[in-house]
Amino acid sequence: MGFLATIARHLDTLVGPGVMLLYPLYASMRAIESPSTLDDQQWLTYWVLYSFITLFELSFWKILQWLPFWAYVKLLFCVWLVLPSFNGAAYIYENFVRKYVKIGSYVSTDHPQGQRKVLQMMSLDARKSVERYIEKYGPEAFDRVVKAAEKEARKQS
Repeated sequence: MGFLATIARHLDTLVGPGVMLLYPLYASMRAIESPSTLDDQQWLTYWVLYSFITLFELSFWKILQWLPFWAYVKLLFCVWLVLPSFNGAAYIYENFVRKYVKIGSYVSTDHPQGQRKVLQMMSLDARKSVERYIEKYGPEAFDRVVKAAEKEARKQS
């Protein structure tokens, strides 16, 4: 029983590096190579959250050393962030972070000023779709769509 008790006491030390570092590093490299942006969001968000956890630990280590369960709470939280069945990092991004991030500042300067203003008002997903439309049909086609939408909006008023 002593061996199992020792493993249980040091589970965070044995499992933690693999769950919190090795698997996320591997998954991040796969995400870089994949064409999907969903996995990029998951892993970038994970690393931001992991950095915040680390900063929290560094700042409050004197208090945390008195909490024997802290390492297990951190391990469970990181498991929730990492496991594909939960995608906790993406969940936190979608439900808590995304509404506070100013996405408009990332619009490419390749677009004319009028188009940049319209793109800045869109969500990230909509903006990506519009940028693909512009690449495929050209900026003039996008201008025609915007003018048609403005004309329709004036009719509605």
